[in-house]
Amino acid sequence: MNKKYESHTDIPNDEEIYHLDTRKALSKHFFEKRENGWKHAPLEREIAFYESVCSGSLETVKTLFTPLGGEGFGKLSNDPLQNLKYHLVVSIAMITRFCINGGMSPEEAYNMSDVYIQQTDLCRTENEIHDIHYRMTIEFTKRMRQIKNGQIYSKTVMIILDYISDHLHEKILVSDIAEHTSYTVSYVSRLFHSEIGITISNYIIQKKIEAAANMLQFSEYSSLEISNYLQFSSQSYFIKLFKKIIGITPNEYRRRYHTVGWMNDKIKEK
Repeated sequence: MNKKYESHTDIPNDEEIYHLDTRKALSKHFFEKRENGWKHAPLEREIAFYESVCSGSLETVKTLFTPLGGEGFGKLSNDPLQNLKYHLVVSIAMITRFCINGGMSPEEAYNMSDVYIQQTDLCRTENEIHDIHYRMTIEFTKRMRQIKNGQIYSKTVMIILDYISDHLHEKILVSDIAEHTSYTVSYVSRLFHSEIGITISNYIIQKKIEAAANMLQFSEYSSLEISNYLQFSSQSYFIKLFKKIIGITPNEYRRRYHTVGWMNDKIKEK
């Protein structure tokens, strides 16, 4: 039975009805999430991911990258494919604005955003969406890396940088890199040092330690597990290098900066 009102002044207007429906929907949403024990992904990890893209840190981005639709992602549509599309558009929009704030020209950023959103609209499978998500993230990060360094590296050096990034969890030899580029060890060593400013070996160590720091901060892996994953010769050697580059031991780094502690520090800086 429809509710009867005493006079026309008691009848809610369209705006009141809209807000009432919204409050009901929110209440239902909160109740269902609470009952199912569902929680959003930690904000600090999400912000760290966007900041790593903005900073051009490809190795950090790959460490923090999370496929769309997994644990901690909200349900934006009952249709699985559409749900992923919505999440991808949100991710593109966020990365675009972080990169603009980090120095990318708005025209370039918005053009990249438009292209990836248009590609998203044409997706017909979940795999296509995941592929665009990864390519979009890496492309924005690489472009920001060029902007932060104030130069565009040669094609060969870009190949070397990408190879190192893709093989951080392996033992990387300069000879393997040279073979990958089809040049000699001496040539790639000289070229890399002239453009990057450090040797290939030192760069590899630096990036492995940066990846280790991110894993200590945003994962539950132990120092030993991280050392093994990144193919250090021994845990003691890993600890020695970590302290030399970061200034403190891996355990101390985790104690200071692991997830929540990191977010509190960021808040204090504002």
